[in-house]
Amino acid sequence: MEEYWKTKGRIFDIQRYSIHDGYGIRTIVFLKGCVLRCRWCCNPESQEFGIETMTVQGQEKVIGRDVTVHEVMETVEKDRAYYRRTGGGLTLSGGESLCQPRFTRDLLRAAWESGISTAMESMGYAEYSVIEEILPYLDQYLLDVKHMDPVKHEEYTGKRNDLMLENARRIAASGRTELSIRVPVIPGFNDTPEEIGAIAAYTKEIGNVRRIHLLPYHRLGADKYEGLGRTYLMGGIMPPTNEKMAELLEIAEKNSGVRCQIGG
Repeated sequence: MEEYWKTKGRIFDIQRYSIHDGYGIRTIVFLKGCVLRCRWCCNPESQEFGIETMTVQGQEKVIGRDVTVHEVMETVEKDRAYYRRTGGGLTLSGGESLCQPRFTRDLLRAAWESGISTAMESMGYAEYSVIEEILPYLDQYLLDVKHMDPVKHEEYTGKRNDLMLENARRIAASGRTELSIRVPVIPGFNDTPEEIGAIAAYTKEIGNVRRIHLLPYHRLGADKYEGLGRTYLMGGIMPPTNEKMAELLEIAEKNSGVRCQIGG
């Protein structure tokens, strides 16, 4: 066994048979730890790197476990036949995978060198040198771009977006992976035609973007906050209507010049 298969990381879930976050049927590995604190986050148990206890349906559940690349790959390999038939593979999510750069790189490498397609859903919040080490083993980069205004971005997520936008530009320029931009559409934050139009125009400017995914806000993770003893800050916000999403989709298509879709 190659030494890098022994690299350890911390995850909180593995989801098999997913049809989201990349092509085909996928196995999604959710990593612990994130630098952002997005108000709408549907995986608040991913934010802290530390192992936590969360109340789920009245029962305490330990969130987080330490695993090796080899242990994760044992699960990933079980569905190789589905990947082959559907063009699927492994997707890393979180949290922010780049918070565990060595584990992320080595897990992607193990899958890629085993002939399994790889994808990563990420905000791109890391030094570009970290991302550069990952790109050779990454077939699809599903990169979140939440807003073009750094002040509003910081207000709603806890961090400015300068580094992330610069990394998006550099990833696109590298041409080393298929790049898609994913935009969580959050009422009151970025759901105006002007805001979505600005993200779409940026996508067109950096080039080499395959598509834009508009991901409508939902409240599916709200109960997790109570289970963690935290307050859900988006309690009064309702998901965007289908009509609103259709309007924003048209704006995105007009301003980006790339294929756009709702969901993804």
